[in-house]
Amino acid sequence: MRILLTNDDGIHAPGLAVLERIAANLSDDIWIVAPSEEQSGAGHSLTQPVRLRKLDERRFSVTGTPTDSVMMGLAWILKDARPDLILSGVNRDANLGEDVTYSGTVSAAMEGALAGIPSIALSQCYAKEGMGDTVPFAAAEAWAERALRPLLATPIAPRTLVNINFPARAPDAVKSIRVVRQGIRDYGRTRIVQRTDPRGYNYYWFGMAPTVETPDHSTDLEVIEDGYVSVTPLHLDLTHEPSLAALEALYP
Repeated sequence: MRILLTNDDGIHAPGLAVLERIAANLSDDIWIVAPSEEQSGAGHSLTQPVRLRKLDERRFSVTGTPTDSVMMGLAWILKDARPDLILSGVNRDANLGEDVTYSGTVSAAMEGALAGIPSIALSQCYAKEGMGDTVPFAAAEAWAERALRPLLATPIAPRTLVNINFPARAPDAVKSIRVVRQGIRDYGRTRIVQRTDPRGYNYYWFGMAPTVETPDHSTDLEVIEDGYVSVTPLHLDLTHEPSLAALEALYP
């Protein structure tokens, strides 16, 4: 099985090294095409033009976004021998709820799904005291293969990707794996933190809003807090089917 790895934290990110070790348990035919610099929050954006750098026989960096990286991997580097699987991550921090619409990690998997290749995004949650390169990836290292192997044996529906998050817990404290739907936070309670730089100019950090809880704790946001690995299928058809008939009636 040929596997293409990418991420949004950049070619030198610790999470990508973790993903390489995970992928090595699945195949010895591994290719890496990742952004040359961090692209967190880049979403499904593109860059024009991009530059490609070959770091070794199967390792490349792209001066662009995760989506650029996947496109270069599929349409240029591996155009004559496309991968069987795309793994994106392991992202430093969660990609839960509406985060998936901003995430470069998830967007790289989206691009793979658009190309018809099974694609999976992986992210490691961390406690607030974990910062920068000190983020522990132990849960991802211990649980990723258990989460991935059943997916490899099951066809993923067309234009669908799988989003996996690992909780901020030691491996032996992770309870299990749960398949759940995408959650949503209370957007009306989003926090914005204002700071001032040394020159006296204000700048702003966007804070995370509280989670909207469901009766059976059946969303990715909730099961992560409960200590489970979350597995969520996402699809690229954004059409809201129940609204079609109502909107058609507006245009007789």
